[in-house]
Amino acid sequence: SGKATAKTPIHIASDLPDHSPASSDPGFPVVGIGASAGGLEALEVFLRKVPAQSGMAYVVVQHLDPNHKGMLIELLQRCSAIPVTQAQDKLKVQPNHVYVIAPGKDMSLLSGELHLLPHVSTRGLNLPIDFFFRSLAEDQQQRAIGVILSGMGSDGTLGLRAIKEKAGATFVQALGSAKFDGMPRSAIESGMADLVAPVEELPEKIIAYCQHALHSKRPDVSIEDKAQSTLEKVCLLLRAHTGNDFSQYKQSTIYRRIERRMGLHQIDSLDHYVRYLRENPREIELLFKELLIGVTSFFRDAPTWEHLKQQVLPELLNGRPTGTVLRAWVPGCSTGEEAYSLAMIFKEAAAPFKPATNIALQIFATDMDRDAIDRARQGWYPDNIAADVSPERLRHFFVQEESGFRVSKDIREMVVFAQQNIIMDPPFTKLDFLSCRNLLIYLSSDVQKKLIPLFHYSLSPGGILLLGSAETIGSFSNLFNPIDAKTRIYRKQNQGGSVPVDFPSSTQAPQHAMSESAQEAVPSKAVTSNLQVIADRVLVQRFSPLGVLCTDKGDILYISSRAGKYLEPAVGKANMNVIAMARDGLRFELSSAFSAAVRQDRIVRVHGIKVGTSGGTQGVDLTVQKLTEPKELRGSVMITFTDVPAGTALAPKARTRGKREPSRIAELEQELQQAREELQTAREEMQTSQEELKSTNEELQSTNEELQSSNEELTTSKEEMQSLNEELQTVNHELQTKVDELSRSNNDMKNLLNSTNIATLFLDSALHVRRFTTPTVRIIKLIAADAGRPITDIASDLEYPDLAEDAREVLRTLVFREKHVKTRDDRWFSVRIMPYRTLENVIDGVVITFNDSSESMTLERELKESRNELKEVKNELKGSTHMLSTLIEQLDAGVVAVNRGLTVTLINGQAERLLRRDRAELEGKNLFEAFPDGATLDHKLVDALRRRTALSFETALGGLAGTYKVQLHPDPVSEGLLLTFAPVTDQR
Repeated sequence: SGKATAKTPIHIASDLPDHSPASSDPGFPVVGIGASAGGLEALEVFLRKVPAQSGMAYVVVQHLDPNHKGMLIELLQRCSAIPVTQAQDKLKVQPNHVYVIAPGKDMSLLSGELHLLPHVSTRGLNLPIDFFFRSLAEDQQQRAIGVILSGMGSDGTLGLRAIKEKAGATFVQALGSAKFDGMPRSAIESGMADLVAPVEELPEKIIAYCQHALHSKRPDVSIEDKAQSTLEKVCLLLRAHTGNDFSQYKQSTIYRRIERRMGLHQIDSLDHYVRYLRENPREIELLFKELLIGVTSFFRDAPTWEHLKQQVLPELLNGRPTGTVLRAWVPGCSTGEEAYSLAMIFKEAAAPFKPATNIALQIFATDMDRDAIDRARQGWYPDNIAADVSPERLRHFFVQEESGFRVSKDIREMVVFAQQNIIMDPPFTKLDFLSCRNLLIYLSSDVQKKLIPLFHYSLSPGGILLLGSAETIGSFSNLFNPIDAKTRIYRKQNQGGSVPVDFPSSTQAPQHAMSESAQEAVPSKAVTSNLQVIADRVLVQRFSPLGVLCTDKGDILYISSRAGKYLEPAVGKANMNVIAMARDGLRFELSSAFSAAVRQDRIVRVHGIKVGTSGGTQGVDLTVQKLTEPKELRGSVMITFTDVPAGTALAPKARTRGKREPSRIAELEQELQQAREELQTAREEMQTSQEELKSTNEELQSTNEELQSSNEELTTSKEEMQSLNEELQTVNHELQTKVDELSRSNNDMKNLLNSTNIATLFLDSALHVRRFTTPTVRIIKLIAADAGRPITDIASDLEYPDLAEDAREVLRTLVFREKHVKTRDDRWFSVRIMPYRTLENVIDGVVITFNDSSESMTLERELKESRNELKEVKNELKGSTHMLSTLIEQLDAGVVAVNRGLTVTLINGQAERLLRRDRAELEGKNLFEAFPDGATLDHKLVDALRRRTALSFETALGGLAGTYKVQLHPDPVSEGLLLTFAPVTDQR
């Protein structure tokens, strides 16, 4: 077991501490799928592509209405080949199953079991995906897989960060296939997506990644057995492409991240991956981002920040003079959450001390990743940070924007962001607070042993050091006293012992020796390993003076190792000017010597300068020379520093005077002369600076006024745009409603015209075809492409050459016209031309209808023929009637004809005589009134008259003398009756 630390096996769960109370490895990957309520279609497509035996568990987390009982389980089960169930409390996840979050609940995973919690809304936001993804990362570590599908907002982005932190994999739906691209876009823009693909391709890629990961992780194989030199090649390629050396990072961390990238690209061999890196520079950049995964969030480890606020910072502020500016450094700040959290905590802790003390804090936040620094400078974060930041802090320290939050101006001005490699670049000094959390755990133990003394050197006496929950100061307990060991807060000891500080330098080579195969990864010159070369190298490294090469303006071009003894980063914005970086006691001498060397083009030497260091003062001789040789360095300036013993620092100066005065007098005279020169230089510089500051101030005032004016204009424009946007939304809604109504009306009109089966043709004012119904094509040869063509250019079956002329006449007079027109195939149509009148009562063309009148024309022709025949019959009947009238008049019997109303229509002369009444008096009267008053008719006659039946009998007619022979004859044509009666005595 003692040798186990010598070799780190490949199959390592994580280099990070396990924060879960009972982390469980179920032996299969767990896939968390996040989508919003509008992502149902994407979920269905995803599950449709999941095979029945994928060997993974799937947990669906969706934004659901807590008060609505939906049918999500049933809908997903229809398209899934594996069982779909609703998650229950303490339900053990199983492979080849789908679990769906319950409405109104938050869900987490612990020891492989699902746990349901009452949903607590965060500032009105619902973030169940982030909540579950974080628990998934903590519980399943490298087996966690996060998937983001279609959805609005940014939920899930912080959860993907947690999964990547634990070496899990993240997959995101491509924006082109997402119905709502808010959640996928947020994940992609944050850099948290390992792979972006259409939703139908994601299951296959996830399964391929897991199969590769399980195949490549063999616990019995160590990194050394997998070609140590290959890892070195990767580090060399990273350094050549990015300028950052990862050879001093933990090899297990590097290999674990490389394995993830190999799994995503389905590469089995590390040598093949090195070849892939050399052929694809983009992959080097992605691997660099992978190694710099930002393990950060606002107020990470909340108890630590609370302890800082309540105890540590008040003690640090207590007793500080008014107007003090404290200095803090946050290396490895990533996207800035840590630095901004410190600024907010300081604001809250300093509130009781203000405004009496007016103490401020200047925070320097650095990181290797330029993109992360750029995002941190913007100070914008998605709205899901509300899960980590309290509503009070969001209200006080952030400005809410349309899709997120932006850090307020006063917090942003407290932080200065800069790109820095903590291993290779000089540190910040004179610090009161240093926060380096979750960075040391990625570095080798040798680098950690260098950085802890460096932190001690950077802090002022009594300064505070804050480390991550899995980091300690190690064996340097003589440098720091623990304030709270649980939260990893330490205070610098004022007498920490004489521990050497190895100052970083960008020219330092990697500490480990590279193998031949590693050196082959990048071009290099052959190394001559003879005694002379080794001796020259030792002389240069051990005994040569420290040097700095810079331009004639003082900007550093090259700096030798251990130069941090005399130079340190300037306060504020990063500045690589050698004058600005000079330590106390050196700046004025260096400025004067540098100006003289550049201006007079000569070598300037200054002896016995006292330079302030962390342990006291150091004597140094300074030489400044403007170079002329070699020609590559012509015009540049070389500055060298040579250490001299502190006790003999002034002796050389006394000898340069050539006088034998006592050392004390010589020292005072030299200091006086130096003070005069410095005062003169300071006056000149002050005058120049005053003029420049005055000019700059005027420019800044003018710029400020312009910016204020622009800001006011932008604010007004923003309000106008918002108002216009609201109006446009309203108009758009109204237009959409109008379009829907128009579409319905158009459909109604089309169906109406087609249902009437009437050929209808619409022409505009120029008699061009506008629209026509389907039956029209049987009369006029029209097709859909004829819209817009003149009606005169289109062939027709109608024998109607004056159609266009009649249409123009209707347009002129506004009086409709109607004609019956025959076609070439003997069909007849009633053509009706009417003006086309709009709703605004404007004439805009004509409407021509064609009613098929073939049948009516046939009937009319037949009716004319029938009328002619009837006329002939009438003439014949007229002659027959005359003959009949003559015959009736000659009869001896009385004849009376009545119609169906029993009204007398005809009476002969014999009836006049028998009834003793005039013909004119009887015609037009009722039959019963034709007989004398008081006459009684036989009931048989009355009944026969009413029934209009034929009858013949003898009877006595009341009022008439004698018996009469009565005959009744119905007329079926006129529905009338013919009544004859004659006395029986006269009948023959």
